[in-house]
Parts: sequence; structure tokens; C-alpha cells
Amino acid sequence: MRICFYAPFKPLGHPNPSGDLIIATGLYDFLIAQGHKVLIASRLRSRWIFLKPWRFPEIIAERIAASRRVREFSPDIRLSYHCYYKAPDLLGPALCKKFNIPYAIFQGIYSTKQRRSLKGKIGFYLNRQSLLAAEQLFSNRQRDLKNLKRIIPPERLHYIKPGIFPEQFQFDQDARNRMREKWCSGDAPVILSAAMFRPDVKTQGLTWMIKALGRVAAENIPFQLIIAGDGSERETLVKLARKYLPGRIIFAGRMQREKMSQFYSGGDLFVFPGIRESLGMVFLEAQSCGLPIIAFDNGGIPEVVEQGTTALLTPPFDEEAFCTATKQLLQDTQQRNTMGKAAAAHVRINHDLHHNYLHFEHILKSHVQLT
Repeated sequence: MRICFYAPFKPLGHPNPSGDLIIATGLYDFLIAQGHKVLIASRLRSRWIFLKPWRFPEIIAERIAASRRVREFSPDIRLSYHCYYKAPDLLGPALCKKFNIPYAIFQGIYSTKQRRSLKGKIGFYLNRQSLLAAEQLFSNRQRDLKNLKRIIPPERLHYIKPGIFPEQFQFDQDARNRMREKWCSGDAPVILSAAMFRPDVKTQGLTWMIKALGRVAAENIPFQLIIAGDGSERETLVKLARKYLPGRIIFAGRMQREKMSQFYSGGDLFVFPGIRESLGMVFLEAQSCGLPIIAFDNGGIPEVVEQGTTALLTPPFDEEAFCTATKQLLQDTQQRNTMGKAAAAHVRINHDLHHNYLHFEHILKSHVQLT
């Protein structure tokens, strides 16, 4: 197939890493690997652009340029990734209608509460327009699929399990030895965590976790906490760590994704609350490397772990339950190992994108053949 690909929220190659960008890149790479011709239709980032009148000429200019690209490329279908009220697809519906091209959306989100929001109302209706225009919609979150059913006929909706490419995240014993020597871990269990230190729920989650683990440390239970990531809130977190976990925490800094398997290999369990986490790619990556998970039972996290088998999920902000789960895995090596093995198998059985995206590709091909 010849596919026009567009990611309005965060274009491919964007410098700020995120789970959203990882999924978009993985989807693009899969299509290329399958032999399809894929054109990046536009790099216009539409996030809140509809609230910035001074950028309206940029939208018009991009529509003209994108129209030229479509004419020259002659695609079989247009595929947009992650369309929602903050970043609606302002190009796809009109171009597909003009050139009579099938239109599909992967990860469209329909959030009705935004129509009552002064800031989100315009974006809500712009996004609703593109969702209704799409002939096929794919979602990797059950909650989003449920919301889409309010306005989209079921025959146009498809659930694709979230996942990763497991060969990119495998346990490495040599890396484990290097990491633990670097961190001077000794025999203490190592808790890993990873997030960007942004002034949002990521830092809120790390803040809450550090304070909660301070309670565990106060009981003289041995462990070491290593956090990968960086950002504007680093100093705030460092000060917090000195107060609640003195001598027990290392900030490993921002790591390239291709090196994260080495990081995960050095740990014994992965802990991150994941406040309102959409999916949490880190939970899939850590499991793939054989780490059991401790996180909040919220958002999309239950869709990527298996409660009691690969993860211990606790009610959000229930410090007692969170600390109890953490102590349980810190003190029971056999349970950690059993859950870690189950975690690695779980990802390979249920969340291998080599398999999951084949289903997506089949639906896309079938639709193109029918049009």
C-alpha cells in the first residue's frame, strides 16, 4: 500500500520523548518493514493551534503543500495517529474528500467533557469532525474504544492490543553486572523507575513515590532506588530525595531508548505510580526485561499488566497498600523472580507488535481493496 501518515500531536522525530511518540514511530517503522510506501504527509503540530490565530496562515499554507504532496504521491489511504481535542487532524478530512482517498485514524480519542470546557470546546468539535470522517478507527485502549462507540458504528471500530517489539527489550546478564557495579548496589534489591521530570503528573507521581518509599526505608528494609529521566523538575526531586531517601537513591539521567534494556536489566522490580497513565510504555518495556511491576490501578495500566501475576496494582494514592506491595516484593526474592518470568512471557504472548500490528495491517488492506 501507499500510505500518507500524519501525527498531529507530536510529529515523528520530535525531540521530546514520550510514549505517544514511541507508538507513532513504531507504527511507522512496522509499515515500512512490511514493504509499504509511507509518506509523512505533514509535520504540522496542531496542538492547541486552533487557539492561536496568528498561526492560521500556517495551516492554510500547509494544506496547500499537503495537497501537492498527495497529488504527487497518489496514496491508497491516509492514516493519522493520535487525534484528540488538543491536537485534531486539521488536514486529513478535507484532503481525503478532495482526492477521494480512504481515511483511517489510529488512536482517535473522543472526550465529551471537553465540549463543556471553554478552552477545549473548539478542539472537541474539530476532532469530532475528523473522527466522523474516518472510515476505519483503531484504538489501543479499551476506554477510548468505549467512548468512540458513542458516535462511531461498531463495524468501523477495531481494538489493537498495545505493545512493543520485545526483541528491543531483553534481559542482559552482562548489562546487569555492569549496572549494579556502577550503582554500587551490592546485595540490596534495586527498585527502578523512569519518567520525564515534567511539571505534571509524571513529577507528581515520582514525588508521591519517593515519599511513600521513605516509609519503607524507615523500617530498615534494604533497597536502592534508581530513577531514569530528566527535566525541569530535577532539582525539586533531588531535594525531596535527600529528605526522604538519603543515601538510597541515584538519578541516572535521561537515557536513549535503545539503552533502556540495559537499565532494566540492572533492577529487581519496577515501581512507578502512573497517575492517570494512558498506557505506560515503561511498564511493557520493564516487564519484557523480566521485572515485576508495582503501580496504581488506574488509566490504561491494567491493559498492559496482569494483576497478581506480573504486577501488583494498588488503589491510587493508597500509601499503605502501595508500601505493603513494595515490601512484599522487596522481601520475597522467589516471588519477584516468578513474577518477572511471567512478565517477560506476558509481553511476548499478548503485547508483541509484530503480531498485533498484523491484525491492524490486515484490516487496513481489506478496506483499501474494497474502496
